[in-house]
Amino acid sequence: MAETQPKSRPQIAVAPSELEALRWDALFGNDHDVELEIGCGKAGFLLRRAQAHPELNFLGIEWANEFYRFAVDRFERWGVPNGRIVRTDASQFIRSQCPRESLSALHVYHPDPWPKTRHHKRRLFQPAFVEAAVACLKPGARWAVQSDHAEYFEIIACLLRAHPQLEEIPFADPDFGVEADESLRTNFEIKYVREGRSIHRIAMRRRLTAT
Repeated sequence: MAETQPKSRPQIAVAPSELEALRWDALFGNDHDVELEIGCGKAGFLLRRAQAHPELNFLGIEWANEFYRFAVDRFERWGVPNGRIVRTDASQFIRSQCPRESLSALHVYHPDPWPKTRHHKRRLFQPAFVEAAVACLKPGARWAVQSDHAEYFEIIACLLRAHPQLEEIPFADPDFGVEADESLRTNFEIKYVREGRSIHRIAMRRRLTAT
């Protein structure tokens, strides 16, 4: 009787070179909808969401090498096949590499606020980034943002609310498989809530038709 060969595990880590001329079906081996998380950290949220939604594909971007390695290892140890992790500059990826009108959801939780005034130019949320990110969303796709930094959050919310192709929706939205208790799941949020910090959230949807 022939031995059963173990199923080969997918390559979770994505090389930056694979982002050139990126095609989601080539990266994941299927044509399922894709959700992207920018700044996935140790991938606690991304892993749980990927486990809960095997019918979707998930890409996490993390620049900090220690967290990137931890996230890759986590997906590999749990054997979650529909997740990929890449270490790259998120702003550059959105502006020049992410396929347009291809994302079903975009998650950005606790982006670095760069609180010193002289460092504000390093913040992820700039008009050019928002414009490019909206172009990467499919019509009807969801964009969720969460922050513990009140001043930065107000800037983010103003940028998103001012974009003509975005409309605000509830952060907990069953239409997107996001229940009311799903917010307390990122590593940063769990830490910050324990410290007593306020958490600010906003969710937008790309309009189905241009205004």
